[in-house]
Amino acid sequence: MTDANEWRGRTGQSWAAEWRRTDRSFAPLTERLLARTREFVCDSVLDVGCGAGELALAIARGRRHARVIGLDIAPSLIDVARERGENLLNASFLVGDAATWEGAEEFAPDLLVSRHGVMFFDEPAAAFAHLAGLAAPGAGLLFSCFRDRAENPFFTEPARLLTNPEPPPPPGAPGPFAFADRAHVLTVLEAAGWAQVAFEPFDFAMVAGGGEDPIEDAVEYYSTIGPAARAASELGPDERARFLDRLRELVARNRYEAIVSLRAAVWIITARKT
Repeated sequence: MTDANEWRGRTGQSWAAEWRRTDRSFAPLTERLLARTREFVCDSVLDVGCGAGELALAIARGRRHARVIGLDIAPSLIDVARERGENLLNASFLVGDAATWEGAEEFAPDLLVSRHGVMFFDEPAAAFAHLAGLAAPGAGLLFSCFRDRAENPFFTEPARLLTNPEPPPPPGAPGPFAFADRAHVLTVLEAAGWAQVAFEPFDFAMVAGGGEDPIEDAVEYYSTIGPAARAASELGPDERARFLDRLRELVARNRYEAIVSLRAAVWIITARKT
């Protein structure tokens, strides 16, 4: 599993360099999250684990009256978000760990959002309790997270091509699928002081490749920041070549005209501070 130090270093730098591919792959989910934000009246928004800033920037563009802060532990990603948002006066981006961040002056968010940025807390109940403490009375919470691995071939299919894939972490352990179990999420949020918890299942085609050569674009994606990238980088030359051949066959089977995509399945979760 990628830890905080890796996000602050090499992994964060890799994702910062590939932010366009990341935003492309999550585009349908981003649109759905934006639609769900319209259910909330808010003047101050905190984007937890904002990455390169796509969701925070979209909210800031649509709510010019609102103050929007994006928070992430990866300095490289925050650098990208700041550059992208340099002309948006109501958006700012800060390096920080949401589980311990002390907040900004005169900023008590009345909406907390996250596109897949909350599944990596070592102690999720404590982290969500801390966020509740920063939030305004009655604040809303809106975030997305992956459902079960079996429902996410975008992740499982490339991993099956590895000779020795990394074993999945225990259920609930920090990582992409930490919040796959609905009962676990409900327990965490209620223990942290959040109520009216609701779950929306949302499935979408997660794009891995596009452009003039979508197959090679997808191979590069999966080799650089995709779910099998770290394990593939540790293979010897011959085994890596065999993996790339198998990967090329996989993405070719999932090419649909100008794109390569595989299914992803997520929860979109909403709640209110008690």
